[in-house]
Amino acid sequence: MTLLTIDKQNWTQGLAAAADHYRLFGPVKEKDQHRFKALEKGQLPDLDLVNTRLSPKDLVFPQSEIMLTYSLDESREDHHIMKEAHTDHAPRAVVGMRPCDARAIQLVKLNFDTPDVKDPYWLKAYEATTFIGMACDTPLSTCFCTSAGCGPYNAEGLDILMMDRGGTYLAKIFTEKGKAFADTAGWNQATPEAAEAFVAAKEAAEAKMVSTISTDNLADTDLLDLHGAPFWDDIAFACLNCGTCTFTCPTCWCFDIQDEVQGKSGVRMKNWDSCMFPIFTVHTTGHNPRDTKTQRVRQRFMHKLKYFVDKYQTGIMCVGCGRCVRQCPVNIDIRRVCELMNSFKPADACVAQG
Repeated sequence: MTLLTIDKQNWTQGLAAAADHYRLFGPVKEKDQHRFKALEKGQLPDLDLVNTRLSPKDLVFPQSEIMLTYSLDESREDHHIMKEAHTDHAPRAVVGMRPCDARAIQLVKLNFDTPDVKDPYWLKAYEATTFIGMACDTPLSTCFCTSAGCGPYNAEGLDILMMDRGGTYLAKIFTEKGKAFADTAGWNQATPEAAEAFVAAKEAAEAKMVSTISTDNLADTDLLDLHGAPFWDDIAFACLNCGTCTFTCPTCWCFDIQDEVQGKSGVRMKNWDSCMFPIFTVHTTGHNPRDTKTQRVRQRFMHKLKYFVDKYQTGIMCVGCGRCVRQCPVNIDIRRVCELMNSFKPADACVAQG
C-alpha cells in the first residue's frame, strides 16, 4: 500500500491527463440528486455529496445490456446465428464512489464470478474498471455500514481510497490498477508520514454513525422457522411492490433476459428485474410460486439476511448504505426487519399461533 498526497490545485490537471487513457465516470449533480455518469471532457466529479441516489453498480451491471445480436434474414449466410454484441471494454475509472458501494460490487461478484459459472459481460466490465473511492466523513442517520460488514473508510473492492484534507486529498493506493491510474494522473507525492491522519479520520467518521443493526443470530436461526415467522404479513402490509428498494440497492442482482426483434434483426438483452414484481416468478405454465405480496417481501429479506448468509458465510447481503430506507415510499425499514429476524425465536411463532 502506498500513501500519496494530491494537491487540489493539481486535481483538474491530473484527471485531464487520466482522461487521455481512461473513460472517466463520477458523481454529477442533477437537480437535487447526484448520480454517476460518464464525465465530459474537462468535467470534474462532484465530490461534495453524501451519496448518490443510485449506486454505480450499473457501470458493471447495466440496467439494460445487449448481449447477442442475430439476423432472421435467410438470404444471409449467418442468419439465425447468435453473435456477441460489441461492447467497449477500454480502460475506465469511476472516481468518487463511496466505500459501501465498492464493497457492494464485491458481494455482487460472488454471483457473477463463481467457480462454476462466470458471466463474461459482468467480468469484462469489472476488469476494465479502476475503482477510486472517496471516504465518507458525514454519514446520514439512515447509514448503518459499520454494522453491515463495511464502514466509511472501508477499502474492500477499491483500487484507491481518498480522503479530503481541505486543500489536498490523501490517497491510499492498494492495487496495480490503482498505481497505474495514479501514475497516469501524475499523482506521485508519497507521504507515508500521513498514515495516522487516515486512522484519525476513520475513527471520527465511525463515531458519527448513529444507526446500527444486529446480525449475530441470523446464521444460527433455522431457515424454515424464520421462513414461517409470524411477522411477515405485518412487514408486507404497506408494501406497494414498486421495486424501488431493489433498484436502489447496490447489492441486488436480479435480471431478466428477453429477445427484441425489429424487422429481420434481433437482439438478446439482459435487463434489471425485481423480486418485488408479481410477474418475476411466473412460470410458462402460468403458475406463480410467489403470487402474494407477503411472499415477495419475505423473499427479498430472506435472500439478503438469511439465504445469502447461509450460502456464502460472508455476512449479510447488505452494505448499510441506507438507500432503501430513505427511498421506500411507505417507510419499510430493513433495520427493523433485520432486528425482527435476528431476535426471532421459534417459540415466538408458537405463542403467536396460540
